[in-house]
Amino acid sequence: MPPGLYLHVPFCQSKCRYCDFASTTDLDVLIDWQQALLTEIALVQEEGWSQPFDTFYLGGGTPSLLPGGVLATIFTQLRRRFVFTDDAEITLEANPDDVTLEKLGLWRDLGVNRLSLGVQSLQDAELGFLGRRHDAAQARRALGLAREAGLANLSVDLMYALPGQSLAGWLTTLKEVLAYRPEHLSCYQLTAAEHTPLGAAVARGEMVLPGEEEQRTFFLATSELLEAHGYCHYEVANFARGQPYISRHNSKYWQHGPYLGLGPAAHSFDGRRRWWNVRSVAQYCWQLAEGVLAIAGSETLSEVQLRLEALALGLRTRQGIALAELDSCPQAGRVLAELAQAGLITVHGGRACPTRRGLVVADSLALLLSG
Repeated sequence: MPPGLYLHVPFCQSKCRYCDFASTTDLDVLIDWQQALLTEIALVQEEGWSQPFDTFYLGGGTPSLLPGGVLATIFTQLRRRFVFTDDAEITLEANPDDVTLEKLGLWRDLGVNRLSLGVQSLQDAELGFLGRRHDAAQARRALGLAREAGLANLSVDLMYALPGQSLAGWLTTLKEVLAYRPEHLSCYQLTAAEHTPLGAAVARGEMVLPGEEEQRTFFLATSELLEAHGYCHYEVANFARGQPYISRHNSKYWQHGPYLGLGPAAHSFDGRRRWWNVRSVAQYCWQLAEGVLAIAGSETLSEVQLRLEALALGLRTRQGIALAELDSCPQAGRVLAELAQAGLITVHGGRACPTRRGLVVADSLALLLSG
């Protein structure tokens, strides 16, 4: 499998109350970050990374915040230092209120052929609760502009199981988004990470998130509706309008493929060894100004660790895992039979694949089969 390239843009105009990603609202360090990134690209290439990338993902943070000149400089350096396949999937994450026809044209001219639009909701009250900086009207406008610009691969991020959210209200949002015919949808359950304003509010008892049974109801209803509209539910939170629109980049993570990460907090994996950059933007810039890669740590996975990770990742997808992966698990045959009888797994074509109900408890499936 060819490697993928991930570039972390650590800037946001404001922080959403649920966000646990590495990002800062201090845009004064943007030029320092750009220079550090260009140095990192050069150092990595000089250390011998020469394989062609067939995917490139600009995530964040908010990549759509970057000025056109900054983005153009980054793309120029990447193409000078690295090789990309002719059909490379190039994704840029965007916030709806950054989207204009002019920016869409610029991104297209730079080679972006897939847009991941962080809509999250089409209800103003929900967007306000989440701390998003756009409103529902801006989200609708961005969806319309993406279609007006002729973008051929649009992915939309949505969030459900919010406190007080009704299932009917969620399905109304989902159906409205479907009117724009996005090629891909990522539908996430709201989680309260510990070191976030939302997590702190939940810990103090000021807010209660929906329970497991309610989350399960939202999950199953989402899957049923989207599959009825022709989308394949190929990973726990991801849906594609046909095989060509499955996220090739994110599939590398679930299939244990290789990837290179650039920028603060970015992770890399070569098939056995994993390493990651420092999270602090200031430290990232300082180390690279000294001509040193900003690597915070690394680990080399044992055969057992590789097998367990592949099992856990594979069971998050409808593709499942090869039965051969379970040869070293003494109880696998019995457990598989029990899971199949419970309607959580199907076994066919030499693979064990989770059903829709199985995807609800994907992490538990991996634990049961590895025991």
